[in-house]
Amino acid sequence: MAKSFTILKDKLSDTSKANIQERVKAAFEEMPLAELRQARKFTQQQIAQSLKIKQASVSKMESQTDMYISTIRRYIEAMGGELEIIAKFPEGSIRVENFESLEAP
Repeated sequence: MAKSFTILKDKLSDTSKANIQERVKAAFEEMPLAELRQARKFTQQQIAQSLKIKQASVSKMESQTDMYISTIRRYIEAMGGELEIIAKFPEGSIRVENFESLEAP
């Protein structure tokens, strides 16, 4: 008979639970657009409707390796998010604001 995940999880040590939580957190800190959309429980069709484009265009967008910042911003906003651009240096991180006033074409 299969065991409930909750029962198995409750049997883990505190160290194991902490390790799992760290791995989950790391996975959510960096992911491709398609995985981000799925994690946020959106379909390509929902994103397409919000952006007023075709579902096929969303699929193409998710597979691109290079796109305009305004395109990424619109995609993120369609899921209710906000895009921030952070430049990381050895001395610390700086939020880049040059793109704040860009409007989607």
